[in-house]
This record gives sequence, C-alpha cells and structure tokens, in this order.
Amino acid sequence: MTLVRGTLLAVLAGLLGSAAQAAGARGTPADAKAMLPKVAAHVKAVGRKQALQDFTARRPPFFERGLYVVCFGRNGAGSYLAVTAHGGFPTFVGGSINQIKDAAGKELGQQMWDAGVKGNGGVLRYSVRSLMTYKVERKFGVFQKVGDDVCGVEGDAS
Repeated sequence: MTLVRGTLLAVLAGLLGSAAQAAGARGTPADAKAMLPKVAAHVKAVGRKQALQDFTARRPPFFERGLYVVCFGRNGAGSYLAVTAHGGFPTFVGGSINQIKDAAGKELGQQMWDAGVKGNGGVLRYSVRSLMTYKVERKFGVFQKVGDDVCGVEGDAS
C-alpha cells in the first residue's frame, strides 16, 4: 500500500511540476503581435459574432501561454464603446470599456481603443490583476482595428 501511495504521489508531483513549468512559459509582446493577424483572419473566416464568442470562450489558438484576446466595439444601440470579447475576464463582455482599469483605478479601455484605431503597432504597458496569478502584475497589450471593432492581445509581462 505504501509503495502504491508513494508511486501515486511521485506521479502527481511530476504532473504538477510540469503544469507549473508550462504556466511559467508566458507569451511575449512579440508573440502577441504575431497573434493579431490570426485574430483578424478568424473574424473574416467565421464572422464577427462567432469570432467574438470564440475569443471569449478561450478557444485555441486565441488563449495560450497567458495571452488572450480582447475586443471593443459599439454596443447594440451604438451609444457607447463596449467590451465585445474578453478571453481574460468574460464577465466584462457587454459592459463599457470604462470598466477596464489598471491596479490604481485608472481607466485603460479608452487607451486600448485609441491604440487600436491609431494602428501604430505599439505595445501598451500597465499594471492590472493577473489572469495567471490573480496578483497585481505588469501586463502588456497590442491592439489593432478589426472591422468595426478594435481587438488586441494581452498578456502578463515578465
């Protein structure tokens, strides 16, 4: 019985170690920039509605190594800018972009929208609650216009 228990614990420890190692391999801003064309191509291939659902549902390859897709666009009535997809925090979908704030409470949503509209390919850097650790960490995002929306790929900074 002790041998079986010891073997099971060793296997479990190995699996947990592998998972922890994989969790530590975070995507980079360069990886995020490389994902953006896939985001635009997916919208074109399956349509806006399905693509936004896929991004929020964290369907591969749009959720990997701590990278995830966020999109912003006009709400149904067109009266304000809303979160249309969010692979990091799905509960944000449908709400105003103004609900996205940094760790100090400063609004980030409009900055993300503006970065995508300008389309200069720059990387925004900010502090928010991490998707991977739930602690306040440095994050980055790259954004671009995709149809009527602005979509971006966010990730945890190293």
